Amino acid sequence: MADDHEVVRRGVVAMLSAHPGWQVCGEAVDGRDAVEKATQLNPDIVILDIGMPNLNGLEAARQIYRHNPRHRILILTITDTEQVVVEVLKAGATGYLLKSDAGRDLIAAVETLQRNSTFFNSRVGQMVLSGFLNGREPGVPADNATGPSLTSREREIVQMLAEGKSSKEVAVALNLSVKTAETHRSNIMRKLGLHSVSALVLFAIRNNIVQIQMLGTPGEMSAPGSDVA
Repeated sequence: MADDHEVVRRGVVAMLSAHPGWQVCGEAVDGRDAVEKATQLNPDIVILDIGMPNLNGLEAARQIYRHNPRHRILILTITDTEQVVVEVLKAGATGYLLKSDAGRDLIAAVETLQRNSTFFNSRVGQMVLSGFLNGREPGVPADNATGPSLTSREREIVQMLAEGKSSKEVAVALNLSVKTAETHRSNIMRKLGLHSVSALVLFAIRNNIVQIQMLGTPGEMSAPGSDVA
């Protein structure tokens, strides 16, 4: 179970642990931690929040699925836009559950994944179906122009830079030299046609690499890379 909000994570773990025959083998506080623990512990099911720091849940899902396609991945999030749903499917997840529905549907979602089936609520399923019925890939506008694609490593670096990390911090996190991290940064900026960190942050938000969620007070926002339950 991976979520950077301790209250949410512990609440989900408590629900799962109370189910007969189930055992929560590990908890992760961000996406990178989730990838490492999934590799070490080899769980049957991985539950991921999307908006986590250091490595978001979508990229974590991609890496976990790529390492072992037998893992069943359930995304647990507050976000239900069509674009995010499609990215979840592309990442290899087979379940998608809103946090607002977790109290009612979490157990059913995990049971469904146990049976090697997929779990999506009716609203999410309708989004996907609507896209196909309209003759396009769901989440992609009809007038969408395909932009430059990023590699998995480049998406990791974009997230860390958008979260305010320096080239040195990126280098340490990814076990690179500072020079290599700076080269990656320059190449990414050139590839995307960006000329400032603020433009990079905007790109990361628009492409669901980091998330900004509105809080209760008008004009107040959470930091990039965080979900608010």
